[in-house]
Amino acid sequence: MPRTMLKDEQWMKLKAILLQIGIYLKPKLRLTVEGIIFRLRTGCPWRDLPAAFGDWRSIYSRFKSWCITGKLQQLFALMSKDTDTEWEFIDGSYIKAHQHSSGAATQDSEGIGISRAGRTTKIHLAVDSYGLPIQFIVTSGEVHDCKAAPDLLAMLPPSMAVIADKGYDSEEIRNLIEEKGSVAVIPRKSNSVKGNANMDWALYKYRHLVENAFARLKHFRAIATRYDKLKSHFEGLLYLACCMMWIKMI
Repeated sequence: MPRTMLKDEQWMKLKAILLQIGIYLKPKLRLTVEGIIFRLRTGCPWRDLPAAFGDWRSIYSRFKSWCITGKLQQLFALMSKDTDTEWEFIDGSYIKAHQHSSGAATQDSEGIGISRAGRTTKIHLAVDSYGLPIQFIVTSGEVHDCKAAPDLLAMLPPSMAVIADKGYDSEEIRNLIEEKGSVAVIPRKSNSVKGNANMDWALYKYRHLVENAFARLKHFRAIATRYDKLKSHFEGLLYLACCMMWIKMI
């Protein structure tokens, strides 16, 4: 039997949450979930899943169905409902798109673009005061942080402060944050006339929490390198990776 990720205690908790979103306890459900997590952890082709998990076609079909119906998004929403959003940290990170993510053109959204690093996807992530993911957006790699920030901020719950690096330094973003009743802790660029006299540098030092979250997500090889052609499949794996960060907290 290949190495699995879920302990019995964690599976008991996860099983109850799966039932809430309409995923019922079938005889091989745990093996199916472990097979999807194995692929998330290793980044292997679906057809190379160890036979101990079952028929790879059935596992892939179940994963695809959960992506289409939004089950993995619902799972993440339920697992991350008890967030500590006194502070919220946002940032973006590039994901290199492997050649296996390229192929025949489709009508579906792919979220892969050309940036300085070549063919890339970009994850725009928000974490709470404990560094746990609460929302994210996946875009093509050439999309600047400032362009994705309004959509990401609109998804976030109220907070006391939103902390980000100087890549988010724009009056539009600061106004959006203030409209939500939060304080924008964002350093101004070196050519700014206003300067950083009112900057809360002590709070800004905690911005490493979002960087740490990216580092933990990229422990999963299917996140560190994008192998999936469809954006919905990559997002599904990212929801699952975020759930794996939350499962120890529930």
